[in-house]
Amino acid sequence: MGTVTAIGARTSVCGLALAGVDVLVAEDPDAVRRAWRALPGTAGLVILTAEAAEALGAETTAPDPSRPLTVVMP
Repeated sequence: MGTVTAIGARTSVCGLALAGVDVLVAEDPDAVRRAWRALPGTAGLVILTAEAAEALGAETTAPDPSRPLTVVMP
């Protein structure tokens, strides 16, 4: 089973670490893209803040068997 990772601003994602989520803090669009590229191969689910999803664009976050499942926080 894969791991769960969250990408986004510190204030939005740090609390998820209490539930065992791997947190990648990314405060700006460039940091979001770097965090996405640095995802471990074990990532099975990626939780993105709305801002992080916008920085990555729909093409990157669209369902694809070669990428982890991606969800966007409301």
